Amino acid sequence: MDDKDEQKHRASVFPSATRDVEAAGRIPSTPQTRAPAYRLAFADTDFLRREELRPVRLQLELLKPELTLAERGIVSTVVMFGGARIRPGGAQARTPQMAEMSRYYEEARKFAQLCSLECLKRGGGEFVVVTGGGPGVMEAGNMGAAEVGAPSIGLNIVLPHEQAPNAYVTPELSFNFHYFAIRKMHFLMRAAAISVFPGGFGTLDELFEALTLIQTRRMAPVPLLLFGEAFWRRVIDFDALVEAGTVSPEDLDLLQFVETAEEAWAAVASAATESERAAAE
Repeated sequence: MDDKDEQKHRASVFPSATRDVEAAGRIPSTPQTRAPAYRLAFADTDFLRREELRPVRLQLELLKPELTLAERGIVSTVVMFGGARIRPGGAQARTPQMAEMSRYYEEARKFAQLCSLECLKRGGGEFVVVTGGGPGVMEAGNMGAAEVGAPSIGLNIVLPHEQAPNAYVTPELSFNFHYFAIRKMHFLMRAAAISVFPGGFGTLDELFEALTLIQTRRMAPVPLLLFGEAFWRRVIDFDALVEAGTVSPEDLDLLQFVETAEEAWAAVASAATESERAAAE
C-alpha cells in the first residue's frame, strides 16, 4: 500500500476534521456546549491566537503555502525583490532619483515576461515569478507574468497600513503572512535565481538574507542579480567590506550586476543550462 492509498484508507476509517466541525455545529445549545472549552481545538480561533500557540502558527504558516505550491506542481521560482515606491514613468516619485529609477519598473516587467515564457515552455512549474505581491517592482513582476499568460506568486504580509495584493498575482497563488521569517523562507525555498532591484530597508533585508545563506552554504548557490550597478555601488560599499577584511574577495563573486532584463535572463538561462548539464553527467 503506497502513501496515497494509506491516506485514503485512514480517511475512510476516521472522520474528517470538516465532518466533525459540521457535526459540532448541529449539537444542542447548552451552557456546556456554548462554553469556549468545548470548542474543537483546531476550530477555535481564540485558542489558536494564544501566545503559547506561536510555534503552531509558525508551522501552519510554513505548511499552507508549501502544500499549495506542491499541489500546483511548482518546483522552481525566480525571485523578484525591489522597492514598492518605484512606479512606472516616475509617477508619484518623491525625489528626482526615484523618478529616474522608474525605468526599473519596465525592466522588472520585461524580466518577468522572459522568465514566464520559459515557465510556460516547461509546463508552468519552473521559473515561476514570485514577488512580495505589493506595488512597485513587485507589481511589475506579477504584471509581466500575467501579460504572457503565466502564473505568478505573491507573498504578501500584514502591515500597519492597509494594503492588498496587486491585481496581477495569480489569485490561487496569493498568500498572506504574519511572520516575516516564514515569508522569507518561502521566497528562497524554490529559488532558481534571485533578482534584486533598487529598494529600501525591506529590499536590503531580503538581499542580505539571501546573500548570507549562500555565502555560508546554508543555501545552494543561485544567480543573485543586482539591477542597477550605480545604485548598489553608492548604497553599499562592497569593496570597503573586502578592504576591512570582514568579507573575502571571492564573496563578491556571489553578486552579479545587470542593467537590463535581457542581460539578467541570459545569466539565469546560462546557470540553468550548466545545472542541467551537471545533473545529467
